[in-house]
Amino acid sequence: MTVGYNNIDLSAAAQRGIIVTNTPDVLTDATADLTWALLLAVARRVGEGDAWIRTGNWTGWTPTQMLGTDITGKTLGIIGMGRIGQAVAQRAIGFRMSILYAGRHAVSSPPGLSWTWHQLDAVLTHSDFISLHVPLTDTTRHLIGQPELARMKPTAFLINTSRGPVIDESALLSSLEARTIAGAGLDVYEHEPMISPALCSLPNVVLLPHLGSATLQTRVRMGLICLDNIAAALEGRSVPNRVN
Repeated sequence: MTVGYNNIDLSAAAQRGIIVTNTPDVLTDATADLTWALLLAVARRVGEGDAWIRTGNWTGWTPTQMLGTDITGKTLGIIGMGRIGQAVAQRAIGFRMSILYAGRHAVSSPPGLSWTWHQLDAVLTHSDFISLHVPLTDTTRHLIGQPELARMKPTAFLINTSRGPVIDESALLSSLEARTIAGAGLDVYEHEPMISPALCSLPNVVLLPHLGSATLQTRVRMGLICLDNIAAALEGRSVPNRVN
């Protein structure tokens, strides 16, 4: 009941005559919304502020208290301009952001929105916020490692709502600890559900428990697609959303 199927051995399933299906297209908006929740939260230090309030130690407003960073007018870099990447880009209109993206091929922007294709290195170098939206494959595993993180601005933030192993998590941890990048917003992890205690201890990271598609409406739609897939298989019909 998901879009990704990297946790299933498709060849082994095919050899045994097992049909594998997924639930595409229904979680685009929910995941794009959560991407922006992470981006806003890490840029404006929402998690830190919430935690501080709950300690009971906040004594009131001061001019230099818990300063974050502006989002409006900045540059958003998107790695992977599929359905979710495009939905994230469309939401950037209200923030008057410039949009750069890297992907396998150029994608036309819709009316009223302009985005520009660049090589990955250029997107990493010039973006203030970088959001990952690629599937997990042999070529995208550790797509973001130490060399890529070193190309990012020290003021830039990395957001990941795609798949955890797309990032080399140990390299990310080193960059965050050294403050060679400003922060990260993560919904997925390399060794999920295990998360490094060191990552959890960093104040410049917002961590979520894989909530990308976690709205009631989206999960119901995903479940109904699963039922349609199963019914088609049991009835001998062509199975929709088949991946093997």
